[in-house]
Amino acid sequence: MTASPPGSGRPQPRIRRATPADGEAVTAVFLASRAAAMPYLPRLHSDEQTRAWIDAVVLPGSTVWVAELGDPAEIVGFASLDGTVLDHLYLRPDVRRRGIGTALLDTVRRASPERLSLHVFQRNADARAFYARHGFTAGAYDDGSRNEENEPDVTYHWTAG
Repeated sequence: MTASPPGSGRPQPRIRRATPADGEAVTAVFLASRAAAMPYLPRLHSDEQTRAWIDAVVLPGSTVWVAELGDPAEIVGFASLDGTVLDHLYLRPDVRRRGIGTALLDTVRRASPERLSLHVFQRNADARAFYARHGFTAGAYDDGSRNEENEPDVTYHWTAG
């Protein structure tokens, strides 16, 4: 674990590349985060189906980083990058607003230093505010037809410079 910034009193996360062995913990973060932050979303898949998707699609099909805290280390967040698209950035609900999302986003930006885009559900005001604070701008708004939840979303863009 890295040192805390002076005066913060909070341990900083250790960010590392995910491995196939992280599937269970990544799935737990994904499910807990969505349930807490977006209770309006329909549950389209069982926990087991979600785990299978994380194991078969997310982990092998994109670059995934996990954020760990504690000793022994416990995964508390993850980010997934596919090219220049930030597909996922999720935190366990109990560790929000501690700089962990920012640390993950900084890692993603180092991997895609010129530009990033992402989709956020329009009703997810906290996520939209997070990305706006980090220099992302809202682009195209969608009626939900491009996601399986049929939930209206918005595309955000960030460009270096």
